[in-house]
Amino acid sequence: MRPLPLLAAAALFTAPLPALACSPAPGYRIPTNLELVEHADLILLGTVTDGDFEPDSTPQQMIAVEPVEALKGAMPSGPIALPATIATDADMQLSNPYELKDAHPQSLAGACVRYVFPRGSRVLFFLDRQDGAWHAAGGPFSRWAEDALTDDTPWLQAVRFYIEVARLPEEDRAAALTARRDELGILDDDPVAQLLAADIDRQLAGPNAPLKGSIELVPAEPDAIGEAEAAALKGETAIPED
Repeated sequence: MRPLPLLAAAALFTAPLPALACSPAPGYRIPTNLELVEHADLILLGTVTDGDFEPDSTPQQMIAVEPVEALKGAMPSGPIALPATIATDADMQLSNPYELKDAHPQSLAGACVRYVFPRGSRVLFFLDRQDGAWHAAGGPFSRWAEDALTDDTPWLQAVRFYIEVARLPEEDRAAALTARRDELGILDDDPVAQLLAADIDRQLAGPNAPLKGSIELVPAEPDAIGEAEAAALKGETAIPED
């Protein structure tokens, strides 16, 4: 399969889902969480309410998201539409609430991004505005859409802090990150604090290494997702350097 440039990978969301497999271009770097926060136009906490939001106005499958809170950017005045699908029982999978490094496992299912959401789930979306519509920010394998079912979920805590850091002058960010990491790091009996400190450490380490290598993805059983979907999930994806 020919490697897919980053912008082309983002264009997966303009096609019916799931429709394509992707393979990022050589040298592609997964954004760090701080980079994801910094570059998104809108960081929106929202509840997935339904599918096929505007079925007659667009060829791709859509979901409706009811805004709960805009952590960055302007709060939408009403529900927004995103190219994605509603999860069935066969593909129902919520984010691990204690995972702060890797994206939702579905990002490894062929399209390089999560595109299936349970109805009723509360999700933290990182979005960019393109051609008058909202689309996933961050590119392949980014944490652009992770479930955040409670207000104290570690991912929400981390993102709120990174938003504060991203507002600082660049020369002041390392000091702010280091101070917060050290505050959390001494809380030896608090596992969530340790998770957050470890993630801050990853931001201090700088940009992620470029991806390299490829693996053959194994699709779900055809009777669970349909033969067409199973065929679409066959493809290559990159894996990080050690």
